[in-house]
Amino acid sequence: MQYSPRRRWFALLALALGGFGIGVTEFVSMGLLPNIAQDLLPTLYASNSADANATAGHLISAYALGVVVGAPTIAAAAARWPRKRLLTVLVACFVIGNLATAVLPSFGWVLAARFVSGLPHGAYFGIASLVAATLMGPGKRARGVAFVLSGLTIANVIGVPIGTYLGQNFGWRSAFWLVTVIFAATLVAIIATVPLQAGNPESTIRNELRAFSRPQIWLTLAMASIGFGGMFAVYSYIAPVVTDVTGLGSEVVPLVLVTFGVGMTLGNFIGGWAADKSVSRALLIFMPGIGLACLAFGLTASSAPGLFISIFFIGAFTSAASPTIQARLMDVAHDSQSIAAALNHSALNLGNSLGAFVGGVVIAAGFGYIAPAWVGIGLSIIGVSILLISLGIDRRAGRRG
Repeated sequence: MQYSPRRRWFALLALALGGFGIGVTEFVSMGLLPNIAQDLLPTLYASNSADANATAGHLISAYALGVVVGAPTIAAAAARWPRKRLLTVLVACFVIGNLATAVLPSFGWVLAARFVSGLPHGAYFGIASLVAATLMGPGKRARGVAFVLSGLTIANVIGVPIGTYLGQNFGWRSAFWLVTVIFAATLVAIIATVPLQAGNPESTIRNELRAFSRPQIWLTLAMASIGFGGMFAVYSYIAPVVTDVTGLGSEVVPLVLVTFGVGMTLGNFIGGWAADKSVSRALLIFMPGIGLACLAFGLTASSAPGLFISIFFIGAFTSAASPTIQARLMDVAHDSQSIAAALNHSALNLGNSLGAFVGGVVIAAGFGYIAPAWVGIGLSIIGVSILLISLGIDRRAGRRG
């Protein structure tokens, strides 16, 4: 189906706005972790702020686990749905989940709200990526994916720093009120601009779940979730690194988040372009780059220049790998495209959960806020090793990407 250029770009912008909202809700809690810990865990924070920050990190893991659970189940169960209808339902769920985060009173209830908020994340990006790929046309699949993901990366330049500023000055809940408004605007924009696209009438839950019978799916998921865990181990605790390790004021945290977001934004578009050229070559550059950036962070984050430069490259390499991994999953999933498009975000958020958890463990064990960087290097090495195994299987089978 042909779409006018104006209709195409308005629809793509609506889809990217949803990505923007997801980027804010996923990452803003990382910059506000001490504020959340002090409010929801006051007794623990008063006795041991590091333990309180590590416990508050479970909110990050809860959101990520919601993504891991929701992405494959929703994508498989709703693959037959018209895509616009599915997108509107998913965005409505974001509105409800983030509103609950903003108003619920206790740590346990907020933890549950973060899990619920994560459920539509992967399915939204998966379905939005399929819609964007159709709008962009042949030969521009990864660039369509990157356009949707650009909302997430731009969120780290604009939305997350603004949300962090609001949370630091008007209470952390104000950041989630902001997110609720963003998703309400996204819902209106999608209804107004995204063209109708049919789902896959031949899809069944059984057919979509056949993707899990393919070893290359599992290898790609393992590579992504473990390899990305390094970034999340570092970034989840970036606020206390800025204040306790680098020795800067809390007002610098939003600037660090902006730097990370600029790296993500540039990396995302580079990754989309590179993946359309060669998925395998792009992965061989970007996945090791995450580990090298974590190494640079561990060695230099005690100084302000080292902190800003290394966090930029952590964002850039991670974001460049994201559309590349999504293209890889869609290649190896064959006919199970809906679930393949969503599984990328299950993998990334499994990495989010893994990284935030392991990072919290080493911090709580007394190794300091830089210790997650060394964990990140180890996770990156494992991820690259799995990538080499997966590409080796392709070579033996005579496939190249």
